[in-house]
Amino acid sequence: MLRVSVVLPVYNEEGSLHSLDAELRAVLGHMGDGHEIIYVDDRSTDNSYDILSELMSVHRDHGVTTRVVRLRRNFGQTAAMAAGFHLATGDVVVPMDADGQNNPADIPKLLGRIEEGFDVVSGWRRQRRDRVDRVILSRAANWLIAQVSGVQLHDTGCSLKAYRRELLEEIHLYGEMHRFIPVYLARQGARVTEIEVDHRPRTEGVSKYGSERIFKVVLDLILLLYVSRYFARPMHFFGQVAFFFGISATAVFSLMVIFKFGWLDLVGLPYQADFIETPLPSMAGTFFATAVTALLLGVLGELLVRIYFETEGHQPFAVDRIDGKSSRSSKE
Repeated sequence: MLRVSVVLPVYNEEGSLHSLDAELRAVLGHMGDGHEIIYVDDRSTDNSYDILSELMSVHRDHGVTTRVVRLRRNFGQTAAMAAGFHLATGDVVVPMDADGQNNPADIPKLLGRIEEGFDVVSGWRRQRRDRVDRVILSRAANWLIAQVSGVQLHDTGCSLKAYRRELLEEIHLYGEMHRFIPVYLARQGARVTEIEVDHRPRTEGVSKYGSERIFKVVLDLILLLYVSRYFARPMHFFGQVAFFFGISATAVFSLMVIFKFGWLDLVGLPYQADFIETPLPSMAGTFFATAVTALLLGVLGELLVRIYFETEGHQPFAVDRIDGKSSRSSKE
């Protein structure tokens, strides 16, 4: 039986915690022993932390282990989720929102797909119970993420997911990267799927996100694509940039030569002005300087990557499994 760690970032959700905790304990209790609930209070300004402490005390000996973490200040959902991942001991980690909109009854369905052999199961709120403007923005963001990343998930923003814990140990979360974990793991070779999950109307509290989130999503997506594709080979990325601007500088310089010697007359396009009177010299200089800068950044990136791998003991690969015995004889 797989043990489950449910991780819930909490920020000012005092109205939903009692009912959500009761639902979670009922679901996990039916799934057997050894499961745990980890609440991470992201420095709430209401009574959320006191309620969590009370719930932990009341249910201390009731089968499902409860742990409560309080951060020193409000770090945001990604950091709170990372804190919960760090403390999780279960075979499968299931993050979910603490506002009651995710349904704990969906946890066994997520776990079932993990038992089928998947590494990541992403929830899909096909019938969202949110305002129309939020639904439209979410669908636009999910479409953009799917097109750019190549990982076809309908709802990367759904917090309710299931991960094999050993995969989470290989990643570090920054900014607001929690929504991109399935995308990143998929690009590392993890087996990712999604299932439809229930999404309930919010009955307590207010949403912590607004329309500005889509701008942050775009920035995080750009960072994710760089890290997942070029982290171990930055020269390939910056080399492409240098090549583009180098070709552009050459093209502009060639145009300057054509203007200088009046070769436009050969094709019936007389042009009397000197190329100095055009923006071409500035463009050529800017493009050339950008190309050189990109090359230097590529060299610097390669040096930093080598320092990262060699001093920290990291490897530029991820192992799925190892079959067979070692051919090396053991030393006595």
